[in-house]
Amino acid sequence: MPPKKKVEEQKILLGRPGNNLKAGIVGLANVGKSTFFQAITRCPLGNPANYPFATIDPEEARVIVPSPRFDELCKIYKPASEVPAHLTVYDIAGLTKGASAGEGLGNAFLSHIRAVDSIYQVVRCFDDAEIIHIEGDVNPARDLEIINTELSLKDIEFCEKALEAAEKIAKRGGQSLEVKQKKEEAKFIERLIELLKSGQRVANQTWTPKEVEIINSLYLLTAKPTIYLINLSERDYIRKKNKHLLKIKEWVDAHSPGDLIIPFSVCLEEKLSHMTEEESAEELKNLGTVSALPKIVTTMRKKLDLISFFTAGADEVREWTIRDGTKAPQAAGVIHNDLMNTFILAQVMKYADVIEYKDEAAVKAAGKLQQKGKDYVVEDGDVIYFRAGAGKN
Repeated sequence: MPPKKKVEEQKILLGRPGNNLKAGIVGLANVGKSTFFQAITRCPLGNPANYPFATIDPEEARVIVPSPRFDELCKIYKPASEVPAHLTVYDIAGLTKGASAGEGLGNAFLSHIRAVDSIYQVVRCFDDAEIIHIEGDVNPARDLEIINTELSLKDIEFCEKALEAAEKIAKRGGQSLEVKQKKEEAKFIERLIELLKSGQRVANQTWTPKEVEIINSLYLLTAKPTIYLINLSERDYIRKKNKHLLKIKEWVDAHSPGDLIIPFSVCLEEKLSHMTEEESAEELKNLGTVSALPKIVTTMRKKLDLISFFTAGADEVREWTIRDGTKAPQAAGVIHNDLMNTFILAQVMKYADVIEYKDEAAVKAAGKLQQKGKDYVVEDGDVIYFRAGAGKN
């Protein structure tokens, strides 16, 4: 008999499945969250103010994803319509010490964090006597600890409720599959609680697919991918120096290992957001620096395992967002459900081939146009035409 094929265990990602994922801006009050939101979205939403709880209900806006590949395809096809990819961003009100116990507007704020898929945590590293700090002084390591403690305490509360429910079924006894599963689940949740009490985040650990399924059912706050945005003064950002940076790195290495720290300046980005593209380019050239916003957006997409494919023609060039590992029919479904349900095949051109040959006919003549079926896993940068039943394509 031929040897059995090894079945690879499917990787299950932490968090909500899907392609329309949302990033939330989180931090203590008065650290620059709402101003950052306005700068990155270039819209007047949000409520920057010099007092705590200026933002209560979260604001939402879409941020265009910087994409040199999209720009190049538009140059080649010169389409009537250009539709770039976007990332949805939420401005969430500032947390405060005691939020997990309902202090301030804590419970509402924490529920808003629970509704997003990833976190931009803004950390204040600038001194400004006119902008009060809710804790009295600028101390980023302490602020990071406050946020982590509040999120962890709330996660412990979620876990304890889930543990109680699992143990209730496990105590019935017997050998049923449900009882066995709940006993295993209870043991795992106890491990999670111990981890959270130690100050570690769930997102920064290695889990089995079965464990990920349990974590995803709990909607834990510390299971969300996080990028730490270090808000510097314009002067410190340009000279790439700040007295707090080393302590921030030490804290992240200890409590959130592997997560990225991106220094930026809300003050500078807010100023640039009111300029034209040409004016901002000239300003950055004069200052000898670059905007951090493109890196902030593209890095979060990678954190969320998001990639792009393109549809391109004379009518429209569009960049579509999918999770890495998505198969062709599901990618077609991002465009329209009918395309997924009646999928026949995908005609795939690699981005590099489109750039080289500049024309679909030339790509085809070179033998580079690929016909792919239902099992094809879409790769980042694919330019695709979907063929489907009932004349849809």
